[in-house]
Amino acid sequence: MEIPKIKNLKIYELDEGARIIIGEGITALKIGQNYLPFLTDLKILEKFPSVTVDMGAVKFMCNGANVMRPGVKSFTEFEKDQIVCIVEESQKKILAVGRALVSSKELPEMAKGQVVENMHYISDMYWEIKKSIKD
Repeated sequence: MEIPKIKNLKIYELDEGARIIIGEGITALKIGQNYLPFLTDLKILEKFPSVTVDMGAVKFMCNGANVMRPGVKSFTEFEKDQIVCIVEESQKKILAVGRALVSSKELPEMAKGQVVENMHYISDMYWEIKKSIKD
């Protein structure tokens, strides 16, 4: 994915070593070596692969749990370590963003195990900090 030049870029350093990056038309999160689209940035989120989870998984995703294979209803194609959106099945809303722990090619053969590491979810500390930033 090509990243365009961004004007008026602001970087907010957080205590945990994470960063919130805000520029014209984009908000992103850097956690460790991973750059994640912020959950409010729907135009960018739609460009990423996704995993759709059943409604029973929603409360766990919104509390930071990783995506487990039994909760996965459908998915698009992705590679291990790629950034993936986590979508709930009824309204198709993006609940979280994370890093794929396996390739989508492995999912049909999997009955259990972790699929996506949940790195940023609705109402997490990054979400709450971003609400207090005046951009």
